[in-house]
Amino acid sequence: MSSRALWPRAHDDDGPHDSEEDCHAGPVALGRLPLRIGAIFILLLLTLLAALVPLMVSRRARVGAAPRAIMFVFKYVGTGVIIATAWMHLLAPAIEQLGNECVGHVWPVMAGYPWALCIGLMTIMAMLLLELVVSSVANDHDGDDGLGHTVTTAGSCDSNDILALKKSVVDDEEENRITSRPHTKEVEAKSQQQLLLQQQQQQGAREGLGARGGLAGQLAATLMLEFGVVFHSVFIGLTLGTTTDDKFNMLLVVLVFHQMLEGLGLGTRLAVTPWPARRGWIPWMLALGFALSTPMGMAAAIGTKPPSEMATQRLINGIFDAISAGILMYTGLVELLAHELLFEPGMRRAPLRRRLAAYGCVAVGVFAMALLAKWA
Repeated sequence: MSSRALWPRAHDDDGPHDSEEDCHAGPVALGRLPLRIGAIFILLLLTLLAALVPLMVSRRARVGAAPRAIMFVFKYVGTGVIIATAWMHLLAPAIEQLGNECVGHVWPVMAGYPWALCIGLMTIMAMLLLELVVSSVANDHDGDDGLGHTVTTAGSCDSNDILALKKSVVDDEEENRITSRPHTKEVEAKSQQQLLLQQQQQQGAREGLGARGGLAGQLAATLMLEFGVVFHSVFIGLTLGTTTDDKFNMLLVVLVFHQMLEGLGLGTRLAVTPWPARRGWIPWMLALGFALSTPMGMAAAIGTKPPSEMATQRLINGIFDAISAGILMYTGLVELLAHELLFEPGMRRAPLRRRLAAYGCVAVGVFAMALLAKWA
């Protein structure tokens, strides 16, 4: 959802005079204050519920197949929601706002260049640089303290056990040479099974680290997603808080669905992220932060006045929409879609039916948010 509703006297085709007059139009008078205040609590409760549902379901996902299936649907529908939000609700409005004639008239440097696309692209490059640094640090840390330590410890234990078993075999040979040969073969067979199991565990750990870049990489990606969604949601609140009375009801209904879908997507990512054992409260606080972002934006819009010039309004919101679009686009396509659907080891080995089911869930999320872009 963009901030296009902040400007009810938007540019039309009536002529240059009207366009220049609209560029200096001030904020409109807002009515129906009780309904606007009530909308703050409506959005707070519904978006909080949508963000918390995946977290609550994930706590029961280990006790039955039904919760796991629900989390599967939430996970990939949420991915589609985030991707479509970046394209349809952020990038497209940013292009519209920064390409507006009012912006080019007041700031000539903004005219004649696709600044929205440039800002979004630079944000993606910044996200890539951030992930390169984080994944490098995470891999070094995992290699020193995680996987390497596990391999060394496991290898030492297995070797000691094998040596102890072999020593026992030698002692048995001295005591009873008749039963030593079958016993030795049994010990060697068990040793080979242990070594094979160790190799499989090490390989699985390496695949997991290679696919996701370690725990720190996952946490960084989730926090960046939270930042982009919250950043975007604040401006949604500003939009709803300052829209005109005749458009308020329709926009409120659409934004409730919009924020609930985004909350579902974000809540699912928070639920599937492997948080440290002593930090289990973090996803719940992040879900609450998301739920508060839109009401806070609405409260700020109702209690304060936006910039008096329409060009300034368009410039500010266009820049922030473009930044949010870059964050959500990179996170949705790379961190969520590519990592979870294409490169995640479990999904790579999954049957085609399961992979197509995941694709279908992504498509549902994309379609739902693309449809909402018709109205908001």
